[in-house]
Amino acid sequence: MSTEYQRALGRRIAQERKRRGLSQVELARLVDRSVAWISQVERGVRKVDRMSVLEKVAETLDLPLSELAAEAPVVAATNDEVPGTAGLRLVLSGAHSLKAMLHAAPAPSTQQLKSRVDHAWELTHESRYDDLADLLRGLVPTLENAVRSAPAERQAELFELLATTYQTCSASLAKLGEPEAAWIAADRAIGAAERAGNPLMMAAGAFRLGFVFLRARHFDQAEETARTASEALRPLADQRKPEAMSLWGGLTLQRALASAQLNQADTAYDHLAEAREMAERLGDGRNDYNTEFGPANVALHEVSIAIELGDAGHALRVGAMIETATLSHERRARLYVDLARAHAQRRQIDEAVTALLEAEAITPEQLRNHRVVHQLVSDLLTMRDPASPELRGLAARVGA
Repeated sequence: MSTEYQRALGRRIAQERKRRGLSQVELARLVDRSVAWISQVERGVRKVDRMSVLEKVAETLDLPLSELAAEAPVVAATNDEVPGTAGLRLVLSGAHSLKAMLHAAPAPSTQQLKSRVDHAWELTHESRYDDLADLLRGLVPTLENAVRSAPAERQAELFELLATTYQTCSASLAKLGEPEAAWIAADRAIGAAERAGNPLMMAAGAFRLGFVFLRARHFDQAEETARTASEALRPLADQRKPEAMSLWGGLTLQRALASAQLNQADTAYDHLAEAREMAERLGDGRNDYNTEFGPANVALHEVSIAIELGDAGHALRVGAMIETATLSHERRARLYVDLARAHAQRRQIDEAVTALLEAEAITPEQLRNHRVVHQLVSDLLTMRDPASPELRGLAARVGA
């Protein structure tokens, strides 16, 4: 390990520790090291000479190992798999299109298929991944067959349904921390939308792909996908086509998130302001292509961005004013998780636990299977010793 790399590693650990609101004492307890060891590593005067220790630090700071160990061997981390993950991967692994080409069967009615696709989005927003995998196991092969066996006049609408179905799969896999599989699903969604001749549906696929890159912490790729797609959509958005406005706004929010992760505060807030202006023109009450774009969603993203930039006070002020009635269960729960993160940054332990319990009441499966929540609860346990009964119970339920 070079001295330059050693110092850069120490600076990155210190930066991420502070972003998470942890003291050196608390980080030392979490990684089972002395405070002096943490201090020396952060100052670059001590090497992290064991990969197992570096893995522990990366896990504690909720970072991919590759971001801390650019010069070290890549070691795969093993984690308990969230229910539904394997099932969704298997949906993408089947040779459904080949079977459809060789053994075509009559296509069900469009309305019958649409009701199943709509239900897939409901399950996605509720984070019911096992149920979603069960549904897609039958729906994807049926749609792959339908787009090949139906008469030409039905194919465009069927390809749109296929694109939407792959979007649900991509959205869920991204949340489950499966970026490679989520990328495959997003790419298939874009391909199906192109076969349908629907550019807005293609943009919706790019929107899903942007989330894949954000979850995988590939922020430059997230920015490039969102930038090129939003630039293509801008003329339609300026013509006040609502679906284009929603997609442009959602993509611009992704650019804001990517900039915040890269600590580019001015750029992040510039994108946020552009999205807010578009949302005000569009108004609430729409959910074009499942973007949920509108003033409330812009405010929700402002909370996330403020937290990433270390401004917990601003995040809490904005969060307190958000009208959540127009948001899905998933995004309402996400707001409470973000508020818990903001409280944790300010070391307001009880308030953070209360926010997490609110999130759990809305979408228990999402909360209990969320990597950020696991780490946040672990951090709260370190900050509060002994832990309150509510925190202990929450930790037991999420496996922290």
